[in-house]
Amino acid sequence: MRFIDEYRDEERAAEVVREITRATRGRWALMEVCGGQTHAILRFGLDRMLPDGIELLHGPGCPVCVTPAEAVDQAVEIALMTDAVLLSFGDMLRVPGNEMDLLSARARGADVRTVYSPLDAFKLAVELPHRQVVFFAVGFETTAPAVASAVYSAANARLMNFSVLSAHFLVPPALYAIMESVDCRVQAFLAPGHVCSVTGYRDYESFSAQWKLPVVVTGFEPLDILQGIMMAVKMLEEGRWGVENHYRRAVQRDGNLAALARMFDVFEVCDAVWRGIGVIPRSGLCIRQRYAQYDARARFGLKERLPAQGSACISGDILRGIKKPEQCPEFGVHCTPDRPLGAPMVSSEGACAAYYRYRRDASN
Repeated sequence: MRFIDEYRDEERAAEVVREITRATRGRWALMEVCGGQTHAILRFGLDRMLPDGIELLHGPGCPVCVTPAEAVDQAVEIALMTDAVLLSFGDMLRVPGNEMDLLSARARGADVRTVYSPLDAFKLAVELPHRQVVFFAVGFETTAPAVASAVYSAANARLMNFSVLSAHFLVPPALYAIMESVDCRVQAFLAPGHVCSVTGYRDYESFSAQWKLPVVVTGFEPLDILQGIMMAVKMLEEGRWGVENHYRRAVQRDGNLAALARMFDVFEVCDAVWRGIGVIPRSGLCIRQRYAQYDARARFGLKERLPAQGSACISGDILRGIKKPEQCPEFGVHCTPDRPLGAPMVSSEGACAAYYRYRRDASN
């Protein structure tokens, strides 16, 4: 296939659904990890095409959704400093912190701007030598190499007014945390193709072996997802486990070695707090000591903040696949895209945003 329309061919999709239906004998719960996959499933109604025995659970693969409120608080703290320019991707501006979001900080006079690339932040720091330019770096392994390149470029240029507030997360440790939950119902995973295009899928092999369940690497178009489901269902029905790669046009087993080398030159693995979930050991990326001058937390002396209590948002249950958005009593009532209680309603990859946009009738 060469063109995107070929991955959205309705006749071919119907044929794959028929093949899934013929293969399905048991009842199986599959989790698509990536928020982009969730949006495609809801947008094209893929879940409604599947036989009754197949349930799709939505996973934690939305970096905006899992960024904790405390990290947003730190970004706001920096933004409100008089000489700072705080840069981030657009989705982050409306993600709630414990006190306010970045859009509210901008309304109070903070210089908060959106960029499309961390290298744009580096270039702005060059253009504004008398301002502290801080990039709020949110993402999984997909975006971390580009952020690492920006830090590397700043170090080579000896640029002293650029730093990064890192909120980077690693996907495999989150899958271990999901499986260790007493409420877990996941029997197979659709692994995120974009993440695996960087990391490869070696880490998923050991994960699959430990839990003895299928993992299928797949993409984001309807046929990608349906064919990934078909491969996972066949493995489940045959009692097989392991990793299969459906997204071969973008993913190799060892990933992008150059990108990984740059990422791990600048970052090291650390524990990380995930919104609604808590601390997941060795699931984050922190800036290495030799690049500490480009770590915004160190540069501005930011203190660790304790998680707030008492939120009505059930994002943790949604991100772990325990509940779906329409099961939240606040969904579409007190939590909407205009007045979100949590990040999954804000992000373009959030499950709540997807349900609100494509499936609001589900709560009626």
